[in-house]
Amino acid sequence: MNKDFHYYATYCAAIIAGFSHRESIRICSSALFVDMCTRTYLAKIGGPRMAATTQLTLEMADARTDILGLQDITRIWSSFHFLPRDLYAKKKKRSRIYMDKYRLICGPNGDLVVDTVKLAANKGFEAAGVAMHVLADTWAHQHFAGTPSLVINNTDDYFFELIQKDGRVYKKPIVFGHNPSAAEDVNKGIYTNTVYQGSENSVMNLGHGRAGHLPDYSFIRYKYLPAWNDYIEMVKDNQSDYLHAFAQMVYALGYLKGRYSDFKKNVYDWSLIEPIENEIRRLLAVRRTDDTEDWKALGEYLSGHEVTDFNLKGFQKEYMAASKGKKDRTFLGRFIIAALAQKSMVTNRIFQSGNTLAGFSVDFHENGFKGIKDFQKLLEAEKNRKWEKSDE
Repeated sequence: MNKDFHYYATYCAAIIAGFSHRESIRICSSALFVDMCTRTYLAKIGGPRMAATTQLTLEMADARTDILGLQDITRIWSSFHFLPRDLYAKKKKRSRIYMDKYRLICGPNGDLVVDTVKLAANKGFEAAGVAMHVLADTWAHQHFAGTPSLVINNTDDYFFELIQKDGRVYKKPIVFGHNPSAAEDVNKGIYTNTVYQGSENSVMNLGHGRAGHLPDYSFIRYKYLPAWNDYIEMVKDNQSDYLHAFAQMVYALGYLKGRYSDFKKNVYDWSLIEPIENEIRRLLAVRRTDDTEDWKALGEYLSGHEVTDFNLKGFQKEYMAASKGKKDRTFLGRFIIAALAQKSMVTNRIFQSGNTLAGFSVDFHENGFKGIKDFQKLLEAEKNRKWEKSDE
């Protein structure tokens, strides 16, 4: 998903769920920042590098692909962008190495999405935003895994967009180029994906790189042949998936707001979005790669306030100006704590399942600090519960 959904659509969901304009801006800002918080940026502001929630292209180019390097990549991408649906999935006649990767395939309504939303409860707007990014991506990025793998993430060249017109569905061939700076052409069906690499652990085989940006566009319906499904044809309907993602976000944010006593899988707040459902469906169906203006207009209609753009400079200035003891009370400080908590939780769940692709982990709530210095800040935050302090 792109900025239009992670920022403006998340803002709309927060408003519908009952948050104020100001609270909703904090939530959607955090949701968007998940796509920006790199180690390079954290080094710039003096933050903990382990709190990175994504990686720059240049960082990926330099990434190691030995065991430790792959574990580092997996911790980031599986925790925030490709949350595994079923860590105990079954598939006959497959090796343990294959199954460890297969069980990291992303999808909605898994146990980990419940853990993600509940982890954010009572931990502030930034934690809520992180959870909404992760939840939304389970719908957009399903069928791909957040670890480099040719046998899981590769696709065949067989890609067709499914276009409905005059009551019929037409197939339109999709053509991929490999120049990341080249413009994509929705009308001609020309998109960009990663170059095929036969190496199992090449970073070119991470996530949905082989399908390009198709999973991130709300309008598209397409069919393709994924490697993990033995190259059997599958249909991906982003319009339906994005609508479900939005309805589930409203429900999840209602839970975080205190409207509901529990958060469960396969539950959606259709009743709350019913007054604007037709407008959302219309918006999702528009054939373009950026729906920012429409989502922004919808947000302003719902709240009666101007929805300003993401204010990274302001958040950075706040963090840099804060004294050491008060940095954790800033937007970036609370985001960092929420990111560390999410990464720690997902890594721990993967490790508990018997899968070491995300590295080794201990449950610090039960075992205390065991020398994992990257997460010592998280332990300090747990002790001081600084995330409960909202801005004055």
